Amino acid sequence: MTARASHSVLSDPALGALWDAVAARLQRNGLSPIGHVVLGDLEKEERFALAGLLGRPLTSERVRIDLAGLDRRLRETGIAAGLVAAANSCRGPLTDRRGERAERVARRDALWSSWRSQLAEVGLDRAEWCERWAESLRPLLGGDPVSSVAALLAAATHCVARLCSDSGAALGRTELAAEYFGDSHGLDDGSLANAIVLRALAACYRAPTPKTAGARRLLWQQAGVLCDEVSTTVLCYGLVPPSAGSPAGSGIDVEGRPAHASSADQADRPPVDGSSVSGRLLASRSMAGWETHLTLRDLRRLERVVDDGTEVFVCENPRVLEAAMEASSKAAIVCTSGNPTLVVTRLLERLVSDGARLRYHGDFDWPGVAIANRVVERFGAGPWRMAKEDYEAALVAAGPAVAELPRLDGSPVRAVWAPDLTSAMQRAGRAVHEEAVLGQLVGDLT
Repeated sequence: MTARASHSVLSDPALGALWDAVAARLQRNGLSPIGHVVLGDLEKEERFALAGLLGRPLTSERVRIDLAGLDRRLRETGIAAGLVAAANSCRGPLTDRRGERAERVARRDALWSSWRSQLAEVGLDRAEWCERWAESLRPLLGGDPVSSVAALLAAATHCVARLCSDSGAALGRTELAAEYFGDSHGLDDGSLANAIVLRALAACYRAPTPKTAGARRLLWQQAGVLCDEVSTTVLCYGLVPPSAGSPAGSGIDVEGRPAHASSADQADRPPVDGSSVSGRLLASRSMAGWETHLTLRDLRRLERVVDDGTEVFVCENPRVLEAAMEASSKAAIVCTSGNPTLVVTRLLERLVSDGARLRYHGDFDWPGVAIANRVVERFGAGPWRMAKEDYEAALVAAGPAVAELPRLDGSPVRAVWAPDLTSAMQRAGRAVHEEAVLGQLVGDLT
Protein backbone atom coordinates (compact mmCIF):
# COMPACT_ATOMS: atom_id res chain seq x y z
CA MET A 1 0.00 0.00 0.00
CA THR A 2 1.33 3.41 -0.93
CA ALA A 3 2.03 6.06 1.72
CA ARG A 4 -0.79 8.21 0.33
CA ALA A 5 -3.26 5.32 0.54
CA SER A 6 -2.11 4.50 4.08
CA HIS A 7 -2.65 8.05 5.20
CA SER A 8 -6.09 8.10 3.59
CA VAL A 9 -7.10 4.99 5.55
CA LEU A 10 -5.78 6.27 8.88
CA SER A 11 -7.29 9.75 8.50
CA ASP A 12 -10.77 8.53 7.64
CA PRO A 13 -13.14 10.57 9.87
CA ALA A 14 -15.19 7.44 10.50
CA LEU A 15 -12.20 6.05 12.45
CA GLY A 16 -12.04 9.04 14.81
CA ALA A 17 -13.57 7.19 17.79
CA LEU A 18 -11.10 4.34 17.28
CA TRP A 19 -8.04 6.54 17.37
CA ASP A 20 -9.34 8.48 20.40
CA ALA A 21 -9.77 5.22 22.32
CA VAL A 22 -6.50 3.70 21.12
CA ALA A 23 -4.44 6.84 21.90
CA ALA A 24 -5.85 7.01 25.43
CA ARG A 25 -5.17 3.31 26.07
CA LEU A 26 -1.64 3.35 24.63
CA GLN A 27 -0.66 6.32 26.82
CA ARG A 28 -1.89 4.43 29.88
CA ASN A 29 -0.06 1.28 28.69
CA GLY A 30 3.37 2.85 28.43
CA LEU A 31 2.93 3.02 24.61
CA SER A 32 2.68 -0.77 24.37
CA PRO A 33 -0.02 -2.33 22.09
CA ILE A 34 -1.51 -4.59 24.74
CA GLY A 35 -5.04 -5.00 26.07
CA HIS A 36 -8.14 -3.95 24.18
CA VAL A 37 -10.58 -1.13 23.58
CA VAL A 38 -14.34 -1.29 23.27
CA LEU A 39 -16.32 0.95 20.93
CA GLY A 40 -20.09 1.25 21.17
CA ASP A 41 -23.01 2.95 19.45
CA LEU A 42 -21.23 2.70 16.10
CA GLU A 43 -22.84 4.28 13.06
CA LYS A 44 -22.99 2.42 9.72
CA GLU A 45 -20.10 4.46 8.27
CA GLU A 46 -17.96 3.73 11.34
CA ARG A 47 -18.65 -0.02 11.17
CA PHE A 48 -17.77 -0.03 7.46
CA ALA A 49 -14.47 1.85 8.03
CA LEU A 50 -13.53 -0.39 10.96
CA ALA A 51 -14.35 -3.55 8.98
CA GLY A 52 -12.00 -2.43 6.21
CA LEU A 53 -9.22 -1.67 8.71
CA LEU A 54 -9.65 -4.91 10.68
CA GLY A 55 -10.24 -7.10 7.61
CA ARG A 56 -13.42 -8.68 8.97
CA PRO A 57 -17.13 -7.87 8.75
CA LEU A 58 -18.84 -6.04 11.62
CA THR A 59 -22.56 -6.40 12.17
CA SER A 60 -22.91 -5.14 15.74
CA GLU A 61 -22.97 -1.56 17.00
CA ARG A 62 -20.49 -2.62 19.69
CA VAL A 63 -17.03 -4.03 18.99
CA ARG A 64 -14.11 -5.21 21.12
CA ILE A 65 -10.72 -4.59 19.45
CA ASP A 66 -7.56 -6.39 20.52
CA LEU A 67 -4.65 -3.94 20.30
CA ALA A 68 -1.98 -6.56 19.65
CA GLY A 69 -4.04 -7.95 16.78
CA LEU A 70 -4.61 -4.49 15.32
CA ASP A 71 -0.88 -3.83 15.59
CA ARG A 72 -0.12 -6.97 13.53
CA ARG A 73 -2.81 -6.11 10.98
CA LEU A 74 -1.34 -2.63 10.38
CA ARG A 75 2.14 -4.04 9.91
CA GLU A 76 1.08 -6.91 7.63
CA THR A 77 -1.00 -4.68 5.36
CA GLY A 78 1.64 -1.96 5.24
CA ILE A 79 -0.86 0.65 6.45
CA ALA A 80 1.52 1.74 9.25
CA ALA A 81 4.65 0.63 11.06
CA GLY A 82 2.57 -0.60 13.94
CA LEU A 83 -0.26 0.67 16.14
CA VAL A 84 1.84 3.21 18.05
CA ALA A 85 3.02 4.83 14.81
CA ALA A 86 -0.54 4.96 13.50
CA ALA A 87 -1.92 6.50 16.70
CA ASN A 88 0.91 9.02 16.75
CA SER A 89 0.06 9.98 13.19
CA CYS A 90 -3.62 10.45 14.00
CA ARG A 91 -3.58 11.70 17.59
CA GLY A 92 0.05 12.44 18.38
CA PRO A 93 2.31 13.18 19.82
CA LEU A 94 1.52 10.48 22.36
CA THR A 95 3.10 10.51 25.82
CA ASP A 96 4.16 7.57 27.93
CA ARG A 97 2.09 8.44 31.00
CA ARG A 98 3.07 5.27 32.82
CA GLY A 99 6.72 6.01 32.19
CA GLU A 100 6.27 9.62 33.27
CA ARG A 101 4.63 8.49 36.50
CA ALA A 102 7.49 6.11 37.14
CA GLU A 103 9.99 8.91 36.52
CA ARG A 104 8.13 11.21 38.90
CA VAL A 105 8.12 8.52 41.57
CA ALA A 106 11.83 7.93 41.03
CA ARG A 107 12.62 11.64 41.27
CA ARG A 108 10.48 11.97 44.40
CA ASP A 109 12.13 8.95 46.02
CA ALA A 110 15.56 10.30 45.13
CA LEU A 111 14.67 13.68 46.63
CA TRP A 112 13.59 12.22 49.98
CA SER A 113 16.51 9.81 50.05
CA SER A 114 18.93 12.69 49.44
CA TRP A 115 17.17 14.73 52.13
CA ARG A 116 17.52 11.91 54.67
CA SER A 117 21.23 11.86 53.92
CA GLN A 118 21.38 15.62 54.44
CA LEU A 119 19.65 15.25 57.82
CA ALA A 120 22.25 12.71 58.89
CA GLU A 121 25.04 14.96 57.65
CA VAL A 122 23.89 17.89 59.81
CA GLY A 123 22.99 15.74 62.83
CA LEU A 124 19.21 16.04 62.61
CA ASP A 125 18.45 12.44 61.62
CA ARG A 126 17.53 11.57 65.23
CA ALA A 127 15.35 14.64 65.82
CA GLU A 128 11.78 13.37 66.26
CA TRP A 129 10.28 16.60 64.93
CA CYS A 130 11.82 16.01 61.51
CA GLU A 131 9.01 13.56 60.71
CA ARG A 132 6.49 16.35 61.28
CA TRP A 133 8.63 18.55 59.06
CA ALA A 134 8.62 15.90 56.32
CA GLU A 135 4.85 15.55 56.44
CA SER A 136 4.40 19.30 56.07
CA LEU A 137 6.80 19.38 53.11
CA ARG A 138 5.15 16.70 50.98
CA PRO A 139 2.16 18.78 49.85
CA LEU A 140 4.38 21.85 49.53
CA LEU A 141 6.94 20.26 47.19
CA GLY A 142 4.33 18.53 45.03
CA GLY A 143 4.45 15.21 43.28
CA ASP A 144 7.15 15.97 40.71
CA PRO A 145 10.04 17.86 42.31
CA VAL A 146 12.47 19.35 39.82
CA SER A 147 16.20 19.09 40.34
CA SER A 148 16.44 22.62 41.72
CA VAL A 149 14.18 21.62 44.62
CA ALA A 150 16.74 19.07 45.83
CA ALA A 151 19.44 21.75 46.01
CA LEU A 152 17.05 24.14 47.73
CA LEU A 153 16.02 21.51 50.28
CA ALA A 154 19.66 20.69 51.01
CA ALA A 155 20.47 24.37 51.63
CA ALA A 156 17.38 24.73 53.80
CA THR A 157 18.39 21.69 55.86
CA HIS A 158 21.81 23.18 56.63
CA CYS A 159 20.11 26.49 57.46
CA VAL A 160 17.66 24.77 59.83
CA ALA A 161 20.49 22.87 61.52
CA ARG A 162 22.19 26.19 62.23
CA LEU A 163 19.01 27.67 63.70
CA CYS A 164 18.25 24.61 65.84
CA SER A 165 21.79 24.34 67.19
CA ASP A 166 21.24 27.50 69.28
CA SER A 167 24.88 28.43 68.72
CA GLY A 168 26.63 31.31 67.11
CA ALA A 169 25.71 34.95 66.89
CA ALA A 170 22.20 35.91 65.87
CA LEU A 171 21.81 36.73 62.18
CA GLY A 172 19.36 38.84 60.27
CA ARG A 173 17.11 37.00 57.82
CA THR A 174 18.85 38.60 54.83
CA GLU A 175 22.27 37.55 56.16
CA LEU A 176 21.01 34.02 56.73
CA ALA A 177 19.59 33.90 53.21
CA ALA A 178 22.83 35.13 51.67
CA GLU A 179 24.91 32.62 53.64
CA TYR A 180 22.84 29.50 52.87
CA PHE A 181 20.98 30.33 49.65
CA GLY A 182 23.41 32.69 47.93
CA ASP A 183 20.80 35.43 47.69
CA SER A 184 19.95 37.99 50.36
CA HIS A 185 16.31 37.79 49.24
CA GLY A 186 16.28 33.99 49.30
CA LEU A 187 14.17 33.85 52.48
CA ASP A 188 11.74 36.60 51.56
CA ASP A 189 8.06 35.98 52.24
CA GLY A 190 6.47 34.01 49.42
CA SER A 191 9.65 32.15 48.46
CA LEU A 192 9.84 28.36 48.55
CA ALA A 193 12.92 28.48 50.79
CA ASN A 194 11.02 30.63 53.27
CA ALA A 195 8.17 28.11 53.37
CA ILE A 196 10.52 25.13 53.79
CA VAL A 197 12.48 26.67 56.66
CA LEU A 198 9.40 27.99 58.45
CA ARG A 199 7.78 24.55 58.30
CA ALA A 200 10.87 23.15 59.98
CA LEU A 201 10.69 25.77 62.74
CA ALA A 202 6.98 25.12 63.20
CA ALA A 203 7.68 21.40 63.59
CA CYS A 204 10.59 22.04 65.95
CA TYR A 205 8.60 24.38 68.21
CA ARG A 206 5.35 22.37 67.87
CA ALA A 207 3.60 25.36 66.36
CA PRO A 208 1.08 25.36 63.52
CA THR A 209 2.27 26.21 60.03
CA PRO A 210 2.25 30.03 60.03
CA LYS A 211 -0.45 31.61 57.89
CA THR A 212 0.03 35.29 58.75
CA ALA A 213 2.94 37.72 58.66
CA GLY A 214 2.79 38.01 62.45
CA ALA A 215 2.97 34.25 62.93
CA ARG A 216 5.90 33.99 60.51
CA ARG A 217 7.74 36.77 62.30
CA LEU A 218 7.18 35.11 65.67
CA LEU A 219 8.69 31.85 64.42
CA TRP A 220 11.75 33.65 63.06
CA GLN A 221 12.16 35.42 66.40
CA GLN A 222 11.83 32.18 68.36
CA ALA A 223 14.68 30.77 66.28
CA GLY A 224 16.84 33.82 67.01
CA VAL A 225 16.60 35.29 63.52
CA LEU A 226 16.60 39.06 63.40
CA CYS A 227 13.87 40.24 61.08
CA ASP A 228 14.96 43.73 62.12
CA GLU A 229 16.43 45.24 65.27
CA VAL A 230 14.23 48.24 65.91
CA SER A 231 10.54 47.43 65.45
CA THR A 232 10.06 45.06 68.39
CA THR A 233 10.78 46.06 71.97
CA VAL A 234 10.87 44.75 75.52
CA LEU A 235 9.13 46.73 78.25
CA CYS A 236 11.22 47.33 81.36
CA TYR A 237 11.44 49.61 84.39
CA GLY A 238 14.07 50.45 86.98
CA LEU A 239 17.11 49.10 85.13
CA VAL A 240 20.22 51.16 85.90
CA PRO A 241 23.44 50.26 84.05
CA PRO A 242 26.38 50.39 86.48
CA SER A 243 28.47 52.63 84.22
CA ALA A 244 25.72 55.20 83.75
CA GLY A 245 26.39 57.07 86.99
CA SER A 246 24.07 59.81 88.24
CA PRO A 247 22.00 61.70 85.70
CA ALA A 248 23.01 64.94 87.37
CA GLY A 249 26.58 64.54 86.20
CA SER A 250 26.05 62.52 83.09
CA GLY A 251 25.42 65.24 80.54
CA ILE A 252 21.90 63.85 80.05
CA ASP A 253 18.89 65.23 81.91
CA VAL A 254 16.04 63.08 83.22
CA GLU A 255 14.18 63.42 79.92
CA GLY A 256 17.15 62.16 77.96
CA ARG A 257 18.14 65.60 76.58
CA PRO A 258 21.75 66.89 76.74
CA ALA A 259 22.17 68.89 79.95
CA HIS A 260 23.30 72.51 79.55
CA ALA A 261 27.04 72.94 80.01
CA SER A 262 29.64 75.53 79.11
CA SER A 263 31.80 75.07 76.06
CA ALA A 264 34.80 74.72 78.38
CA ASP A 265 33.07 71.92 80.28
CA GLN A 266 32.24 70.22 77.01
CA ALA A 267 35.83 70.53 75.84
CA ASP A 268 37.16 69.01 79.07
CA ARG A 269 34.71 66.11 79.00
CA PRO A 270 36.03 63.04 77.16
CA PRO A 271 33.91 61.80 74.24
CA VAL A 272 31.35 59.16 75.16
CA ASP A 273 30.74 55.97 73.25
CA GLY A 274 27.38 54.51 72.30
CA SER A 275 27.31 52.28 75.37
CA SER A 276 27.65 55.15 77.82
CA VAL A 277 25.05 57.27 76.01
CA SER A 278 22.57 54.39 75.97
CA GLY A 279 23.32 53.59 79.58
CA ARG A 280 22.74 57.18 80.70
CA LEU A 281 19.49 57.39 78.80
CA LEU A 282 18.24 54.16 80.37
CA ALA A 283 19.38 55.23 83.83
CA SER A 284 17.75 58.65 83.42
CA ARG A 285 14.37 57.14 82.60
CA SER A 286 14.64 54.65 85.43
CA MET A 287 15.59 57.30 87.98
CA ALA A 288 12.71 59.46 86.76
CA GLY A 289 10.36 56.55 87.41
CA TRP A 290 9.55 56.01 83.73
CA GLU A 291 9.13 52.87 81.71
CA THR A 292 11.52 52.10 78.85
CA HIS A 293 11.00 50.12 75.64
CA LEU A 294 14.34 48.64 74.59
CA THR A 295 15.01 47.42 71.06
CA LEU A 296 17.50 44.77 70.03
CA ARG A 297 19.74 47.55 68.79
CA ASP A 298 19.54 49.20 72.24
CA LEU A 299 20.72 45.96 73.82
CA ARG A 300 23.65 45.82 71.44
CA ARG A 301 24.62 49.35 72.45
CA LEU A 302 24.62 48.63 76.19
CA GLU A 303 27.83 47.25 77.64
CA ARG A 304 26.04 46.22 80.85
CA VAL A 305 22.40 46.46 81.92
CA VAL A 306 22.54 46.13 85.74
CA ASP A 307 24.99 45.67 88.59
CA ASP A 308 26.02 42.17 89.62
CA GLY A 309 23.55 40.76 92.16
CA THR A 310 20.63 43.00 91.16
CA GLU A 311 17.27 41.40 91.80
CA VAL A 312 15.05 41.72 88.73
CA PHE A 313 11.35 40.87 88.83
CA VAL A 314 9.95 39.42 85.63
CA CYS A 315 6.19 39.50 84.98
CA GLU A 316 3.97 38.38 82.14
CA ASN A 317 1.42 41.21 82.03
CA PRO A 318 2.27 44.89 81.39
CA ARG A 319 -0.34 45.91 83.97
CA VAL A 320 1.93 44.63 86.75
CA LEU A 321 4.75 46.93 85.64
CA GLU A 322 2.36 49.84 85.19
CA ALA A 323 0.89 49.40 88.68
CA ALA A 324 4.40 49.26 90.16
CA MET A 325 5.23 52.56 88.42
CA GLU A 326 2.06 54.13 89.82
CA ALA A 327 3.15 53.01 93.30
CA SER A 328 6.62 54.60 92.79
CA SER A 329 8.36 51.23 93.03
CA LYS A 330 12.15 51.21 93.03
CA ALA A 331 12.34 47.61 91.84
CA ALA A 332 13.88 46.50 88.57
CA ILE A 333 11.14 44.95 86.41
CA VAL A 334 10.98 43.29 82.99
CA CYS A 335 7.69 42.40 81.31
CA THR A 336 7.53 39.51 78.83
CA SER A 337 4.14 40.70 77.48
CA GLY A 338 3.07 37.09 77.06
CA ASN A 339 5.26 34.52 75.38
CA PRO A 340 8.81 35.93 75.32
CA THR A 341 9.88 37.20 71.91
CA LEU A 342 13.47 37.41 70.75
CA VAL A 343 14.11 40.85 72.21
CA VAL A 344 12.72 39.72 75.59
CA THR A 345 14.93 36.64 75.69
CA ARG A 346 17.94 38.71 74.65
CA LEU A 347 17.38 41.09 77.58
CA LEU A 348 16.95 38.21 80.04
CA GLU A 349 20.16 36.66 78.70
CA ARG A 350 21.98 39.96 79.22
CA LEU A 351 20.63 40.28 82.75
CA VAL A 352 21.80 36.79 83.65
CA SER A 353 25.23 37.43 82.15
CA ASP A 354 25.43 40.65 84.21
CA GLY A 355 24.85 38.60 87.36
CA ALA A 356 21.22 39.57 88.00
CA ARG A 357 18.93 37.29 90.02
CA LEU A 358 15.62 36.82 88.20
CA ARG A 359 12.27 36.16 89.91
CA TYR A 360 9.32 35.27 87.72
CA HIS A 361 5.56 35.56 88.07
CA GLY A 362 2.96 34.82 85.41
CA ASP A 363 -0.62 33.72 84.95
CA PHE A 364 -1.87 30.58 86.64
CA ASP A 365 -3.17 28.97 83.44
CA TRP A 366 -1.60 26.38 81.15
CA PRO A 367 -0.01 28.84 78.70
CA GLY A 368 1.25 30.82 81.71
CA VAL A 369 2.82 27.72 83.24
CA ALA A 370 4.46 26.89 79.90
CA ILE A 371 5.97 30.40 79.71
CA ALA A 372 7.15 30.15 83.31
CA ASN A 373 8.79 26.81 82.57
CA ARG A 374 10.80 28.37 79.75
CA VAL A 375 11.92 31.34 81.87
CA VAL A 376 12.80 29.14 84.85
CA GLU A 377 14.65 26.51 82.83
CA ARG A 378 16.43 28.75 80.34
CA PHE A 379 17.37 31.64 82.60
CA GLY A 380 17.47 30.05 86.03
CA ALA A 381 14.73 32.35 87.33
CA GLY A 382 13.29 31.69 90.76
CA PRO A 383 9.50 31.56 91.16
CA TRP A 384 7.84 34.67 92.53
CA ARG A 385 4.55 33.86 94.26
CA MET A 386 4.13 30.91 91.91
CA ALA A 387 3.83 28.05 94.44
CA LYS A 388 0.84 25.79 94.96
CA GLU A 389 0.08 27.71 98.17
CA ASP A 390 0.02 31.02 96.26
CA TYR A 391 -2.47 29.65 93.75
CA GLU A 392 -4.74 28.22 96.45
CA ALA A 393 -4.53 31.45 98.47
CA ALA A 394 -5.66 33.40 95.41
CA LEU A 395 -8.69 31.11 95.06
CA VAL A 396 -9.57 31.61 98.73
CA ALA A 397 -9.14 35.39 98.40
CA ALA A 398 -11.55 35.41 95.47
CA GLY A 399 -14.32 34.15 97.79
CA PRO A 400 -17.67 33.59 96.07
CA ALA A 401 -16.27 35.24 92.93
CA VAL A 402 -14.04 32.18 92.41
CA ALA A 403 -16.83 30.76 90.24
CA GLU A 404 -16.37 33.72 87.89
CA LEU A 405 -12.67 33.06 87.32
CA PRO A 406 -11.85 31.76 83.83
CA ARG A 407 -11.95 28.01 83.36
CA LEU A 408 -8.69 26.22 82.63
CA ASP A 409 -8.74 25.18 78.99
CA GLY A 410 -6.35 22.96 77.08
CA SER A 411 -3.96 20.22 78.12
CA PRO A 412 -2.35 20.45 81.59
CA VAL A 413 1.28 21.59 81.75
CA ARG A 414 3.58 20.36 84.50
CA ALA A 415 5.22 23.19 86.44
CA VAL A 416 8.92 22.27 86.61
CA TRP A 417 9.49 24.33 89.77
CA ALA A 418 6.44 22.97 91.64
CA PRO A 419 4.92 19.72 90.30
CA ASP A 420 2.19 19.86 92.98
CA LEU A 421 0.96 23.14 91.48
CA THR A 422 -0.25 21.37 88.34
CA SER A 423 -2.38 18.88 90.25
CA ALA A 424 -3.85 21.69 92.38
CA MET A 425 -4.79 23.63 89.25
CA GLN A 426 -6.38 20.54 87.72
CA ARG A 427 -8.48 20.00 90.82
CA ALA A 428 -9.67 23.61 90.98
CA GLY A 429 -10.11 24.00 87.24
CA ARG A 430 -9.80 27.80 87.43
CA ALA A 431 -7.25 30.23 85.99
CA VAL A 432 -5.81 33.03 88.14
CA HIS A 433 -4.36 35.84 86.07
CA GLU A 434 -1.87 38.39 87.34
CA GLU A 435 -4.49 41.13 87.56
CA ALA A 436 -6.31 39.07 90.22
CA VAL A 437 -3.30 39.20 92.56
CA LEU A 438 -2.04 42.64 91.52
CA GLY A 439 -2.10 44.04 95.07
CA GLN A 440 0.24 41.38 96.39
CA LEU A 441 2.64 41.72 93.49
CA VAL A 442 2.82 45.51 93.79
CA GLY A 443 3.33 45.12 97.53
CA ASP A 444 6.40 42.98 96.83
CA LEU A 445 7.68 45.54 94.35
CA THR A 446 7.33 48.50 96.71
